[in-house]
Parts: sequence; structure tokens; C-alpha cells
Amino acid sequence: MKTRILFVLALAATVGAQPNPRRATNIAALKGFPGFYHGRPIVLAATVGVEKDEIRVSDEGESIRLLFKGTAPDGLSEIRGEFWDLGRMKADDIRLTGYDLRSTFKIDPDAAWPRPGEVTAIVASAVTPTTPPTAPSIRGISLFPSRFLDQKVTISGQFSGRNLMGGLPEAPGKSRYDFVLRSTDASIWVINMRPRIRDAVTNKEIEFALDSRLDTSRWLEVSGTIQESRGLLLLDAAAGSLKVVKAPQETTTEADEPIRVAVGPPPEVVFSTPIDDENDVAANTLVRIQFSRDIDQATLKGHVRAEYLQPQATAAGSAPAAPGLTTKYNGANRVLEIRFTQPLERFRTLKVELLEGILGVDGQPLKPWTLTFSIGAS
Repeated sequence: MKTRILFVLALAATVGAQPNPRRATNIAALKGFPGFYHGRPIVLAATVGVEKDEIRVSDEGESIRLLFKGTAPDGLSEIRGEFWDLGRMKADDIRLTGYDLRSTFKIDPDAAWPRPGEVTAIVASAVTPTTPPTAPSIRGISLFPSRFLDQKVTISGQFSGRNLMGGLPEAPGKSRYDFVLRSTDASIWVINMRPRIRDAVTNKEIEFALDSRLDTSRWLEVSGTIQESRGLLLLDAAAGSLKVVKAPQETTTEADEPIRVAVGPPPEVVFSTPIDDENDVAANTLVRIQFSRDIDQATLKGHVRAEYLQPQATAAGSAPAAPGLTTKYNGANRVLEIRFTQPLERFRTLKVELLEGILGVDGQPLKPWTLTFSIGAS
């Protein structure tokens, strides 16, 4: 049986001069990280079918609305298109032109707009029948995760450090040595293995750089067991299985390469404690700042500043010296911790600044940000 659905597709807005690379993904990842995938070209494999009165793609009990002009084959299909999270759009967004919000997205235009993650859709440009792969690969695992979960596999891919190419939404936080392997339009985290090998000629250990692109021309092979954590696919590496291999001859297309800096939404501050303009903050407070995307922690150095504000009434006097501070970035939850080397001055107002120059792991800049709060009596 064929299901025919006709939709008028709006033109997607062009983002920058560099093309936004397509990501091989799956429904669990889209549901887990809608902010990362919103507006991105994607490819996934899922079962197409009718649920109630709309076409949806589903896998392992999870489903997402599918918008497609043309004939969508029932059953397992490869879907190429763009992922939308309507909570991150506005009702007057040009991409929604031609859609009836009520009938297409089940949104009441007279009610409150949905929150991020509540209403999602895949606007497909192509839907074609497919079959699961017979052998494991990074792309096959990304598209068919349930096929490989808890299975022992051997894969090869381009070394990408700590997500240096921005192919994945966040780090798993399993160890300080987690790294990414990439092949064409798919990426996967490798955990429980330090990225180093012993050179057979010199018998010296070679360690690959996690935080620079120095070694991203290398291709590595590794064996392990496929796991899933919070929507991320992980390869739990087997000890001693890592080795350098030659890059395959036919693994990329013109659209896939070269990938240097992925185009994506710039990181932003989503939460802080204390909050802005908070009063009576403890003198020994610890400032925590959470970001929407992974931060290149090397760019934090020299770009975090704190100073006391001089009260207007005592402008002729002198404010105390700026407090000393140390910073620590936790990549697992994208949180920057700021500790002060001494208790803060009581009854003073402190300004904390993230200065221009802080970058996400894909090179996108963080907009300068300021937090101001007042210290209490203790």
C-alpha cells in the first residue's frame, strides 16, 4: 500500500555562506537533543506509517511527524530532509508559510505557542525504501541503533577529538579521554579508551590531540560494544583494539567534505546560579554557568572576569581590588564553575563577565554575557 500526502513546502532560510552539513541520526537522538538538530539537514532510517490522521516515522516505540510532498512508501525507509522544533520558531516564521498550524501540527493558533521540544516534524525532501546494513559502520549504527545495541563491532573513522567537528550534540562524560570518530555524515563517541597507540617502529607511544585539529587527518579502527546513553550512541572500546588505518578511497561526497567547522547555532548561556540581580548571596558562593552547546574550554582562558561595582554614592572612594578566581569546565553537562580564591566582600555588588572570544567546539562564538549579584552579610 502507498500513502500519498501532499504538502506545500516552504523554503528554508539560508544559514550563512557555508552549507550546513547533513547529519545521520535517529529518532532517539532527535527527541533527546531537538535544539541541536533544529533546522539542520538530516538523514535517518525509520518505519513510515499512518498514526491516527497523520504520517509519522517511528522506531522502537518513538515517532515523529513526517511532512512530505509526493508518495511516501510504507515500511522501513531512509528519510532525508530537515528537522523542525516548532517551539524554537515563531508563528510568523517564513518556513511555516502555507501550513495550517491547526491541521498540520495540531497547534491552536489562539493558544500559547508550544515550548521547545513539544512539537517537532521532519520536512522530507526524499523518502526511499531501505534495508538494515549487513555489516557495522558508523553510519549504519547511527541510522539503525537498535540493530547494533549491545553488539560487539569493529568500526573505522576519522579521528575528531572531543567533537571538534561539531557532529554530535554533547559529550557523554564517561571519562576525560572520550573522543569521536566520524565517517561521511555520521559520528559516534568512543569511551573507556585513551586515544593513543604504540608505534611499531620506534616503540614509542603516540597520543592523539583531543582539543585541536592536529590529528583529524588520521583514520582509526577500534572494536567494542555499542551502548546508548541519554540519546547518544557510544562505542565502549575493547582494550588494545585501537589502531591506525588508511582512509577509505570512497567514503565522502562533495557535500560531505571538507568539514572544518560545522555551521550550527552559536552557544549561549541558558542558566546560572546565582541568578542575575540576586541579593544576599553568600560570600563563599560558587558561580555555575550552563551553556546550550559544548564549549572549547581552551578559549575560556583570559575571557572570564569578575569585579566589584563601585556604588554611585561613594564614587569618590575606591572599590576593592577585583577578586581572584579559578575556573573549571565540565564538558559532560556544559557547566562552567567559577571559584573565588577568597571570600567575597560583604555588602558589595559583583559583576561576572564572559568576554568576547569564547567559542563553541565548532568555532561558533559565544555572545558576551554579564551576571550581576549582591553579596550579603555572610
